[in-house]
Amino acid sequence: MLNRIDLRESPPVPGGIDRDLLPRAEFDVEAALEKVRPICEHVRHHGTAALIEYAERFEQVAIERTRVPAEALRRALAELDPAVRAGLEESIRRARLVHRDQRRTDSTVRVVPGGTVTERWVPVERVGLYVPGGRAVYPSSVVMNVVPAQEAGVGSLAVASPPQREPGNDWGAGLPHPTILAACALLGVEEVHAAGGAQAIAMFAYGTGECAPVSLVTGPGNVYVAAAKRLLKGRVGIDAEAGPTEIAVLADDSAEPGLVAADLISQAEHDVLAAAVLVTPSVALADAVDAELRARVPAARHHGRIAEALGGRQSGTVLVRDLEHGLAVVDAYAAEHLEIMTEDAARVAARVRNAGAVFVGPYAPVSLGDYCAGSNHVLPTGGCACHSSGLSVQSFLRGIHVVDYDRQALAQVAHHVTALAEAEDLPAHGAAVRARFEATATPAAVPAGAAGEKDDWKVPQSK
Repeated sequence: MLNRIDLRESPPVPGGIDRDLLPRAEFDVEAALEKVRPICEHVRHHGTAALIEYAERFEQVAIERTRVPAEALRRALAELDPAVRAGLEESIRRARLVHRDQRRTDSTVRVVPGGTVTERWVPVERVGLYVPGGRAVYPSSVVMNVVPAQEAGVGSLAVASPPQREPGNDWGAGLPHPTILAACALLGVEEVHAAGGAQAIAMFAYGTGECAPVSLVTGPGNVYVAAAKRLLKGRVGIDAEAGPTEIAVLADDSAEPGLVAADLISQAEHDVLAAAVLVTPSVALADAVDAELRARVPAARHHGRIAEALGGRQSGTVLVRDLEHGLAVVDAYAAEHLEIMTEDAARVAARVRNAGAVFVGPYAPVSLGDYCAGSNHVLPTGGCACHSSGLSVQSFLRGIHVVDYDRQALAQVAHHVTALAEAEDLPAHGAAVRARFEATATPAAVPAGAAGEKDDWKVPQSK
């Protein structure tokens, strides 16, 4: 069922694996830019009126405003299925345990006597959290965005999710899905907007009469959401340009084919562009996984979507020479989710360098990370795990250096500052240091030796 890519005889290439040989979804953010540009400009100039217009055009639903009434949040939580509520509460509890421990503390380094540099960690003042609402409903994404923001100490949170044409309840359409609203209420989020797609990102970036502008936007979405993030980056901070979801499984003969197939299917049900990749040195395992897929896919609820994703160019089985070769391949692929299903899986997993999240052994499926592992499921896609991390408390913090030097500490390094400033043809930089001594300095102000290597350096005297 999966396409086969045989790399067993491929010659080595400088720098490692040729990434162009590996499966990857087409996700052309650049092409989507021109489509989202007028949408974002319309929201910039017309605010809520533009959002109302786009809700009718794209979601086929009439809304009068974007801000969700407080009563709708309370009612959604009151009517939430008890089993779903219990699952969300446990997901929140575990996520808080993990994310609370990520909070950095301020640190001060004494560089020289009288000279310190302190790194302060300051939360972003206001963030906009986007929760998709297309083919599926993602209350778990509410948890994964809100919990790290709250644990970072962000003071103002706003959530946006598309208005639904089918309400999913008996009290009207035009609001985000009630399970999304319930998750927001459970987390204490009071500001929720019925807005989806690129227009929601523009709402966060520019602000409207109902939504104040934010400093940072996080959360996954479709190609138009990613394009709006790219367009508005700089006006507003972003976490990443999320693409279609990915799973890679590095497995050997010890892996259970049924579990491998089940996990590939679990990610393929997200989207027809979802990527499911098996990397293995075992032809026998590859054949067995294909057999399991042929048996399992037709019985799945979303079998059409799954079959299209598994048969797409973004999915496949990559045959490798051995596990060492397999590790090189998965590092080159840099999957959003990487499962290790090998003998001594923990040892193999410890050698992985590029992945959004690594799942070790047969009892740590990606599904666990999606909901209740405590980890975050907002992760880098499209190979970006080779340089980027998933969402965390750190995503919502800014490091600010606080420099505190007294007169003597500055005097000790002044000649170095002057020398480097002259080397860069920026003499005013050096002059700014000398000016602090010219009016008041005396020959005794900087005793011989105080400047370290250049004992004869003296602060210029006033004239």
